[in-house]
Amino acid sequence: MALRTCHGIGGPLIAPINLTKTTSRIRNRQLSVRNCSLDQSQSHKQLVSEVKSKLEKEYSSLPAGKNGRDDEDMILWFLKDRKFSVEAAIAKLTRAIKWRQEFGVSKLTEESVKNVADTGKAYVHDFLDIYGRPVLVVVPSKHLPDVDDPVENEKLCVFLVEKALAKLPDGKEEILGVFDLRGFGIENADLKFLTFVFDVFYYYYPSRLGEVLFVDAPFVFKPFWQLAKPLLKSYASLVRFCSVDAVRKGYFTEETIPANFRN
Repeated sequence: MALRTCHGIGGPLIAPINLTKTTSRIRNRQLSVRNCSLDQSQSHKQLVSEVKSKLEKEYSSLPAGKNGRDDEDMILWFLKDRKFSVEAAIAKLTRAIKWRQEFGVSKLTEESVKNVADTGKAYVHDFLDIYGRPVLVVVPSKHLPDVDDPVENEKLCVFLVEKALAKLPDGKEEILGVFDLRGFGIENADLKFLTFVFDVFYYYYPSRLGEVLFVDAPFVFKPFWQLAKPLLKSYASLVRFCSVDAVRKGYFTEETIPANFRN
């Protein structure tokens, strides 16, 4: 039994505190939270099984295996994205699986995108940012839509997204996109491709893009952004305009800064 000081009309009183009851309440509360978490996990597993079963019955022609109709991690991710609505998750997931098959995502390799990757227009950084996110760097000044093959650009985009996601540490779910807009000119503007990039994330890699940095955007970029912004749906809210210095100090250490932001 512990003592607690109470103030009443006649001055301080000593009131007993029942530590046994207090400890019991704390334990019951902890058990309640733990049980709630277990119940939620069990519920999620049941929903994954339900989606998996429906896909097998109604979409048996879709491929199975990793990133296929029976990939439980992928099913859970799309359930989370659709707020655990089974029908909504199935609709979005089947579209994504069909797209992956038609686009040939599994066939993309370093060698197959080498020519366009060698331009340096985009790459996955070797290091994570300070928040533990893989980093996809894009250099629009090296993008020339009147010269480049749009299909090859799209392949590079998807290959790099896959590569970045493969670098996700345990417990991390999002990547960082960094657009180095220094040197951007009218000849680099490509509304169709920018829309493709964000559509890829919205439809096929939902909730994987955590933040997008537009670094040192020149004046000529602003009217282009005003045209692009309405087309990017909710992803436009992830965009942050910032300086090179802000990138250096706010997202990386001295050792992990991408090479093109060092000078």
